[in-house]
Amino acid sequence: MWFRLGSRVRPVQNTRVCFLLLLVLVVLVCSGSGDYYELLRVGREATTREIRQAFKKLALTMHPDKNPGDPSAHESFLQVNRAYEVLKDEDLRKKYDKYGEKGLDEQQGGRYESWSYYRYDFGIYDDDLEIITLDSGDFEAAVDSGEIWFVNFYFPRCSHCHLLAPTWREFAKDMDGVIRIGAVNCGDNNHLCRRKGVNSYPSLFIYRAGQKPEKFQGERSKENLLHFSMQFIRTSVTQLWQGNLFSEIESAFSSGQGWLITFCSHTGDCLEHSTRQKLAGMLDGLVKVGWMDCTAQDQLCDSFQVSSGATAFFPPGSSLQLDGSVLWLKTLDIKEIYTQILNHLPDLELLSKDSFQKKLSHHRWLVTFTFGDRSPVSNEYKKLRALLRNDHIQVGRVDCLMDSDLCHSLYIHKSCVAVFKGLGVNDFEIHHGKDVLYNIVGFAKDSVQAHVTTLRPENFPSDRKEPWLVDFFAPWCPPCRALLPELRKASIQLAGQMKFGTLDCTIHPQLCSTYNVQAYPTTVIFNGSSVYEYEGQHSADGILEFIQDLVNPSVVVLDPSSFSDRVKGRSEGLMWLVDFYAPWCGPCQALIPEWRRMARLLSGQVLVGSVDCQKFQSFCQGQNVRAYPEIRLYPADPRQTDRYTTYNGWHRDAHSLRVWALSSMPRLSVDLSPASFSSLVLGGPQHWVVDFYAPWCGPCQHFAPEFELLARMIKGEVSAGKVDCQAHYQTCQSAGITAYPTVRFYPHIGTRRHGHSGEPINSRDANVIADIIRQRLQQLSPRLHNNLKDEL
Repeated sequence: MWFRLGSRVRPVQNTRVCFLLLLVLVVLVCSGSGDYYELLRVGREATTREIRQAFKKLALTMHPDKNPGDPSAHESFLQVNRAYEVLKDEDLRKKYDKYGEKGLDEQQGGRYESWSYYRYDFGIYDDDLEIITLDSGDFEAAVDSGEIWFVNFYFPRCSHCHLLAPTWREFAKDMDGVIRIGAVNCGDNNHLCRRKGVNSYPSLFIYRAGQKPEKFQGERSKENLLHFSMQFIRTSVTQLWQGNLFSEIESAFSSGQGWLITFCSHTGDCLEHSTRQKLAGMLDGLVKVGWMDCTAQDQLCDSFQVSSGATAFFPPGSSLQLDGSVLWLKTLDIKEIYTQILNHLPDLELLSKDSFQKKLSHHRWLVTFTFGDRSPVSNEYKKLRALLRNDHIQVGRVDCLMDSDLCHSLYIHKSCVAVFKGLGVNDFEIHHGKDVLYNIVGFAKDSVQAHVTTLRPENFPSDRKEPWLVDFFAPWCPPCRALLPELRKASIQLAGQMKFGTLDCTIHPQLCSTYNVQAYPTTVIFNGSSVYEYEGQHSADGILEFIQDLVNPSVVVLDPSSFSDRVKGRSEGLMWLVDFYAPWCGPCQALIPEWRRMARLLSGQVLVGSVDCQKFQSFCQGQNVRAYPEIRLYPADPRQTDRYTTYNGWHRDAHSLRVWALSSMPRLSVDLSPASFSSLVLGGPQHWVVDFYAPWCGPCQHFAPEFELLARMIKGEVSAGKVDCQAHYQTCQSAGITAYPTVRFYPHIGTRRHGHSGEPINSRDANVIADIIRQRLQQLSPRLHNNLKDEL
């Protein structure tokens, strides 16, 4: 086994938790607060966009501004607003689904905007079909799918954003099907916009997979937007004539591409230059687009029996002798042409039960499973071959009405798309994202690189001979769908150490019930006989940190006995930080990953523990714990048995808690005066690291506890001192200090010194500074040894 785990995380199966959870839900129903989904009039499978649309509809009618005579309007709208604030956030939504209102912080939904905000500013593009609203959860998959994206980053209150909106809508209609037109609401996705370098609104960027985004800088007219975006469509329109016609057609046919040719003459209609360009972009990889000037190539046009303007589609492998396979188009409408061509293209390869095993055993495949009637998007799937060609992913389809035994063996009961990873029929992953091309392409590219398997009773890791992470989910659950890409990322980083699988609880409810899964997603680590539920953030980093913590626990799980022996007894001689929590408490759940992260940052300096006050209720009451979470600091001195300090800060993140803990530790650094700096640092027999600071300097105050941690880390090797440059300006000026805080290392090298300057260290991280000092001491070791001999 690759690691050994203790029982430090709450097991999944806990009948007492189930009973309390049921009790909480009963209280919620009886209190009359209302189910959040019912308040917003949406189903539990609603997407973020649908939740936003539903809330907007209610806001325009229920807002107190529209109901001035209703004394209950304010409270009623607060409830609806709170429901929206919770359900639009993936993490809060999961907590609500699992624990109800009691699992949430009381602060959500405490204020709301004016009626005019919801009418004019809220979700500007939510109702536009041609514009795809992207959120943090689906942005990366969209822009990395291989299609071209033109994205409008806007802010709801930005007047320029509203001025652009009508133009952006018209532009989106013109480019529909040519490139993807998106919008990101930076009010709802502030972190995403900051990560993408958006610092003004609106900001318009072109995204192409694997390339640097291009920002649009010109005047925001539709014509300029069209001109700018068309230059990124790399597919060309070929002029055909006697000298290149047959070679061009043969080359395209040999690669499986057809030809769309428009014949232009003095009479009749042919496709305009801009239309040809757009079609080339829409059909990229499937169909080559060309045109022929019949006024100059009259004999060639005659051979195609064309006497006036016309347009024809020649499918791959068709004859140029104008047999029945050639499609003559009787329209100039770009969307009608696109639809007719897709209909005329050969279908995806049909895989049968007999060929399935053989074809999937050595090659990567994306397979669409259908049940007889094809869906409206089935024709769009024909583009998958071109979009996935460079990734060496083949594309096929299975008709489950024709091969019901095959689909049944894979537990496929409705139309879906799955990626088979080249290791046989049992290693596959089903797509649960949006049924749109860009999402499917992104899924396929990620899935073949990742190590996530769709689980069934036949391959569920019930024997647990090796570590497994299993995600119990429901396809209709948006937080579940958002977690799946993060699982893929984590599986790549933990390849060979842990296996990853997903189990659809709508298909395998009995198996999910066996593990007491009551909310989705529920992510569980199986390791031998131990079972641990993951309750951190829905991200790859959060999962990796959780697993790292299982391998090497940083937080001690305390019970009344160990609390008395270790915390009260202070046997280790270190101070303790203790989190008193309840599993159903929303803020407690949010604190878990931050608490673990802080414990790792303070490893070796402070002991960190946690007490489950649901499990040890009477003990916590005896310790006067009245609210959750309650964070206490117990000093290292064993004589101060009952003394502790309670954390009352606003922020419960790892950094804030770490700073609080460090600032509570006894100081090891010494304050240096001009005289002591000269005698001890410049003239004494010890190595020194010195923090030059000013009392009014914010970064100095921020660095102060970090410097104390450094003093503890290098205790016995190097002395740590601080110089107040406001009080001792001349000393700092002589040392060449021009900014605060400044860290200098003063090694003792026999009788020779570096004068006032010391050696600058350009870091404010205690671990980094300690490493730099130790490396420097190792470099100086031979000189130090020789100088010591000389002095003796």
